This record gives sequence, structure tokens and C-alpha cells, in this order.
Amino acid sequence: MNQNQEIQVSLVDLSDNEIGQMEKLEAHQKGLLHRAFSVLIFNDKGELLLQRRAFGKYHSEGLWTNTCCSHPNPGESNLSAAHRRLQEEMGFDCEMKELFYFIYKAELDNNLIEHELDHVIVGHSNQDPILNQEEAIDYKWLNLDQLKKSIIDQPSDYTFWFKLIILEYFDKLKKHIENESL
Repeated sequence: MNQNQEIQVSLVDLSDNEIGQMEKLEAHQKGLLHRAFSVLIFNDKGELLLQRRAFGKYHSEGLWTNTCCSHPNPGESNLSAAHRRLQEEMGFDCEMKELFYFIYKAELDNNLIEHELDHVIVGHSNQDPILNQEEAIDYKWLNLDQLKKSIIDQPSDYTFWFKLIILEYFDKLKKHIENESL
């Protein structure tokens, strides 16, 4: 995609029905509800692959977060978008499935408002990433118990949505890991 082209997001209602489209930055400036996804990749040890967002990102730069996240293009399925972004940001791909979604609203840096219907998509891989340095500057694998403790002890090190996913849906994620390892 030409960098001069505006990236569009899908505006949605509370039931995830598309009600329009808007340029991504404008949707974040106005705080309008739009579709997003967060990918969480686990390895055979039950550890989650985290990335540290690159400096220069339009919000939440330098913070630790889930494996990758973004917005599907209008007309693109959540899973297709997840595969695309996992390859673009982390340099690999794997099987994935949608686990659940939730809605959140948060004021972020740069006077932006995240108001997203966020589809949480999970996958499994033992492959270390090949980072796209424009997207992520570091990575690490952590088990959920260590991660939860780190988020509680150092909340300012993590993105808002990622803290919600781990703290609010911890049991659902643990159950997913247990079921996948059977």
C-alpha cells in the first residue's frame, strides 16, 4: 500500500455490524467505535510471545504488548488481517482462531482515543520472530502467570488493551492453553 494512501477502518455498532468507514487516525481522534484485532501466539511451553512497540508509532510507542495487533481493512476478515499483520510485524505465520472479543475505550497519548471492538485471535508457534523494526523493537516469551505479575507490578510498561486482555480474561486464556496442550 502506498504510504500516502489513507488507511481506512470499519466503524461498527456494539454487535460488530459495520456502519461505515473512516480514516484510521480520524477514528482515533474522534474516539469512534471501530473493529480491531489482537493476536496472541503461544508456544508449546504455554508462553506468550510479546512485542515491544517501536518508537515512532502513532501511540503507545515503546510499550510491551501482545504478539501483534491492528485493524482489518474494510471487507477483510479478522483472520485474514491477523495472518497479514503477523507476517508484516513478526515475520512468520501460523494457524490461528478467534477466541473472543471485547469493547474498550481509553484515552491514549497524543490526544488519541482508542474505542475498539477488539477480536482476540490466538495461535501456536515455537518460531522466534524476525522483527519488522518499524513495528516492533524487541520480543520475549513469558508464561501468563509471570506476565500477570509483571503487569500488576509495572503497569506503565504495557499497552492499555493488552493489560485488559491479560487481567480481565486471564482465566479464559489459561483454559485455552490447557485445552490446546491436551
